[in-house]
Amino acid sequence: MANRTEITRAVNDYLSFAAIEKGLSKNTISSYRRDLNKFLIYLDANDVDFEQIDHAEIDKFLGWLRGSGGNNPSSESSNSRVIVTIRNLFKFISTGSRVPNPLQDYSPPRIPKRLPKALKIDEILLLLEASKFDEETFATRNNALLEILYATGGRISEIVDLDISNISEISETFTVKLTGKGGRERVVPIGNYARKSLEKYLTTSRPALLKNKKSGRVFLNTRGNPLSRQSAWEIIINCAERAKIESHVTPHAIRHSFATHLLDGGADIRVVQELLGHSSVTTTQIYTLVTIDKLRESYAGSHPRAK
Repeated sequence: MANRTEITRAVNDYLSFAAIEKGLSKNTISSYRRDLNKFLIYLDANDVDFEQIDHAEIDKFLGWLRGSGGNNPSSESSNSRVIVTIRNLFKFISTGSRVPNPLQDYSPPRIPKRLPKALKIDEILLLLEASKFDEETFATRNNALLEILYATGGRISEIVDLDISNISEISETFTVKLTGKGGRERVVPIGNYARKSLEKYLTTSRPALLKNKKSGRVFLNTRGNPLSRQSAWEIIINCAERAKIESHVTPHAIRHSFATHLLDGGADIRVVQELLGHSSVTTTQIYTLVTIDKLRESYAGSHPRAK
């Protein structure tokens, strides 16, 4: 696999395999493509061939990512993901060609376990209230968007992909069906605040935004097309600025808040796992560290013999 054409073909074959055979989302495939493009740039810049790839070369590539060679040095979590993507590429190539995989035993850099950043309940309430201040059509949409994000703990991609057919009422409980990573589906109930906000949007603002177009998507932009992830991000950021929230507010911060507030309220971790769409409870357990940290602070500040 000596020339660039063959290398590019191998990358494209792997991305097609990941999309079709593994059923990964478009966003995930786009991330994989960006990761592998970085690798191809490194190979070109350093005149390195695929046959030369070994553990030492990947160490050099990792150093390149961390330094000026990567133009915009990325975080260690991003670097780790890039290495995993490259390792999966070589596994795919090795399986297809039956040649030894030079990266079979290579491990990505260890990432220190970090606590997710959750907003306080008061900050969530300020954010939701700030979403109501706009021209009526957009205020109703924006409020429904944020209410559904917080009510479901959904990823922003899952919420903007939400279809009208995904909303239903089961035993007097409103639910939404979300499609997560790997095409896994889950049904999440929503509370009265989110239900009322969503109903108001669907009966008033959405018909006005649709403008005689045909779309099954719940959330629409000003042209009646499906709302994009980028536009949803902007809505959330603008609401956070209007609410003057000092914490870093992102769609994922709202997801973290959903999980943390449920656990603080006594929800079972297995239930939270199911609601978040995590394939393993190990992923969900990081949220328990947030709760334990709060308990430790409370104990240290309240017990007479804690210090």
